[in-house]
Amino acid sequence: MKKSEINLTIELDNDNVPDTIHWDATEKPEDGPSETKAISVALWDDLQKNTMRIDLWTKDMPVDEMKRFYVDCLGGMAQSILNSTGDEFMSNQMNDLCEKLAEHLQREYNKQ
Repeated sequence: MKKSEINLTIELDNDNVPDTIHWDATEKPEDGPSETKAISVALWDDLQKNTMRIDLWTKDMPVDEMKRFYVDCLGGMAQSILNSTGDEFMSNQMNDLCEKLAEHLQREYNKQ
């Protein structure tokens, strides 16, 4: 059986706030760890029938990029729900929300 690993390394400051986040994976095309500003990991707990989440971002992650990150995550989940279940209604509703949020972010950007 093939095995694949994903590794996360988080360096914390004195207040336990993420300073840097690095990730690496056996299936990643480039060798060695890569830096990122944010991660969002969701795990399904089959025993408790709920989701466990890990959301981390570095202290220098810009707010506008954080908002875009979450819109992108939601869009990815819309595609995943369609691929995994075939539920077009859920996927379309999630994509509609992404469009509304993207419009909101564009209005925020235009105000600046």
